[in-house]
Amino acid sequence: MKGRFITVEGGEGVGKTTQLAVIQQVLASSGLECIMTREPGGTPRAERIRELLLTPTNEPMPATCELLLMFAARSTHLENIIKPALDRSVWVVSDRFTDATYAYQGAARGMPLTDISVLEDLVQRSLRPDLTLLLDAPVEVALERARLRNQGQQTDRFELERISFFERVRAGYLDRAAREPLRFRVIDASQPIAEVSASLRTTLEAYIAGAKVHG
Repeated sequence: MKGRFITVEGGEGVGKTTQLAVIQQVLASSGLECIMTREPGGTPRAERIRELLLTPTNEPMPATCELLLMFAARSTHLENIIKPALDRSVWVVSDRFTDATYAYQGAARGMPLTDISVLEDLVQRSLRPDLTLLLDAPVEVALERARLRNQGQQTDRFELERISFFERVRAGYLDRAAREPLRFRVIDASQPIAEVSASLRTTLEAYIAGAKVHG
């Protein structure tokens, strides 16, 4: 069976870290080899770009600079981690991918979606996720969870944004999901963690069963 590319998306505080562990368990219990990775990041070079993107500084970062750095990190991530794994029929699970760029840099920052699409085609060619799991929760709920999670930790550059920014992020994600219902599965992340995990497990097991049928 060929490898599949699964992405996990959602705004701050929706519980991606917890649920990524559940996804890894489901894949392992199904006998599937997988790698877990993240964006921005995933390789030493991309992790250095991640630091540039997340670390607050006195120098303002233009939205265009942010967008290009995202795709620079994505390019090295794709060529050095994602594509080689898929070529070996390994399943790849990425904590965020290009849908995050459409949500954060597009919907929230106001960068033209056509510009993002051009960079997507340039960097990814025809490669797109096979399945995208969108963890969705009201912004107030998610940000309160993020606040509790981050107590005593340094706040990154995105977490300093206003609530209106994250409302636009959420709207951008839900718009993407509405436009591509065959690829997206929207999981209600406002539920208790155990219920979110159960929903995610059921969704993923059904997808794996279908993948095994189609090879």
